Amino acid sequence: TLFSVECGDYFDWQAVGLLHSLRKAGQPGGVTRLLSCAPDQLASYRGLRIGHTLQVPSYSRHPRTGDWYPAINKPAGVVHWLEHSPEADNVDWVVILDADQIVRGPIIPWELGAEKGKPVAAYYGYLKGCDNILAQLHTAHPEFCDKVGGILIMHIDDLRALAPLWLSKTEEVRQDKSHWSTNITGDIYGMGWISEMYGYSFGAAEVGLRHKINDDIMIYPGYTPRIGTEPLILHYGLPFKVGNWSFSKLEHHEDGIVYDCNRLFPPPPFPREVEVMESDPNVKRALYLSIECINTLNEGLLLHHTSVGCPKPQWSKYLSFLKSKRFSELTKPKYWNSLKVENKLTVQHVALSKSRHPKTHTLFSTECSSYFDWQTVGLMHSFRVSGQPGNITRLLSCTDEELKNYKGRDLAPTHYVPSMNRHPLTGDWYKLLT
Repeated sequence: TLFSVECGDYFDWQAVGLLHSLRKAGQPGGVTRLLSCAPDQLASYRGLRIGHTLQVPSYSRHPRTGDWYPAINKPAGVVHWLEHSPEADNVDWVVILDADQIVRGPIIPWELGAEKGKPVAAYYGYLKGCDNILAQLHTAHPEFCDKVGGILIMHIDDLRALAPLWLSKTEEVRQDKSHWSTNITGDIYGMGWISEMYGYSFGAAEVGLRHKINDDIMIYPGYTPRIGTEPLILHYGLPFKVGNWSFSKLEHHEDGIVYDCNRLFPPPPFPREVEVMESDPNVKRALYLSIECINTLNEGLLLHHTSVGCPKPQWSKYLSFLKSKRFSELTKPKYWNSLKVENKLTVQHVALSKSRHPKTHTLFSTECSSYFDWQTVGLMHSFRVSGQPGNITRLLSCTDEELKNYKGRDLAPTHYVPSMNRHPLTGDWYKLLT
């Protein structure tokens, strides 16, 4: 298992949480943290002993182009691992995770359907560049471009073929600034921040890898899982909340919590409190997943503090819970229930599953205004409370001028679309067309 980080407090607490969850889940095989640090960072870096670590060259500032893009460290680190680590010569399968994840059970490649030439990955539907000119420009096989990410499970031979192209295609997309716009890439900032994701998809297309796309293996805390599924990975890349409690990783960007003895993240509600928050069992299950995420992260911090010689923490009801049999039972390893993973050949996303519900995605359209914002808040709340299966996306129609002053970007998972209120060809003013 590999994951990529940089030198800094932000990645250190994520690494502590991920490593703890992997141990707790019983993940087989070794785990390597790919640490990207510039030489001037290493002198003052405090986290060299966090897990088994391979130091890899930092590409945050590209050594050739000068481009500042830290996300490229992921493929660059994988290439370095393949070329310089003896571990790469002694494995058959590789699992690649992100640092901001909590693993709930062992990730066994063959149990999840991975085959040589057919990696398993989660679905990232917003990679719209797979369907347009971006893929046509950057791969000879745009028809093979898969919208995937989050978790990558593949045979070592496939990774060896893919990794150099993953890196070079990332470099290509970063240089192709004329095609960074949101309507081409799906990147809401239009600044090429997801170039590394496209680098992976385009590189995989070049070497002919066809992914088995699994939409149930990973979930963002705050989302409601489909009935009959048991996600193995909690990816806390987005803010989430339970009652009046909330968590956002971006609020802890400079947080040295790993190095502050016995300090934990603010505790979420206890399970008994969650029990009375919701009557719908599936919505309640989503809340339980959210508190499991932060509780496992805090448990990892607590154990890390103990391992580095911190004094015994003062008793609290929350610490007692983290050490309780009840918490141990709630967070015991989950095992993949062998739901059939369909092999995607000519379609981007499998429409049906073997569970009670077909795979659905809910869409709603709004504009940049307070009038639609309060409606969005109400709809998003009802979506969560109702237990509607699948995910939801707000289609936000804004002119460039409106977007500059718009305050509601974070109200819902959002896909930005061109405003057609004033038709670009006819000049007709008709909001419903949007």
